[in-house]
Amino acid sequence: MLNFHPGSHLKQMPVDDCLNLIADSINLALEQTSGVKAVIECTAGQGSNLGYSFEQIAHIIDRVDDKSRVGVCIDTCHAFAAGYDLATAEGYAETWRQFDSAIGPGYLSAIHLNDSKKGLGSKVDRHAPLGEGTLGNEFFNMLMNDPRTDFIPIILETPDESLWPQEIARLYGMIK
Repeated sequence: MLNFHPGSHLKQMPVDDCLNLIADSINLALEQTSGVKAVIECTAGQGSNLGYSFEQIAHIIDRVDDKSRVGVCIDTCHAFAAGYDLATAEGYAETWRQFDSAIGPGYLSAIHLNDSKKGLGSKVDRHAPLGEGTLGNEFFNMLMNDPRTDFIPIILETPDESLWPQEIARLYGMIK
């Protein structure tokens, strides 16, 4: 898998044109390769970054020719900062309902796991160590016990490497 942020329009073109250009670029890359899946990572929507809504990601996927070679990575900080309320049980369920409706559950390919320094809908991409941000501990408990994540990579992407062993142990300890 090759994980990437979709890109930015830099106020140089309309959003839909940029989303189409991203899809065209994915098609070009996939035509020239084999054995690689293009995994679109959701963004926080900072500046002119695209891919912060499930609808934008779906727009790109809809235009990719070989759908078997495209997937989505949910970055937990990015999704929360983009406005998807992962911190509450109701918001968590609604976020996945929206993902399934807009994109489809079969496209979930990876999780980048981190807390968020900034609040819900802030559009600011600032990762925080687990439990030291605004997502809250209940979110990590819900995710670690969510069957949809059983067979996909979950990549810890918190900013302090020295905490990784404790964070990983804590996550495994949440599994019921």
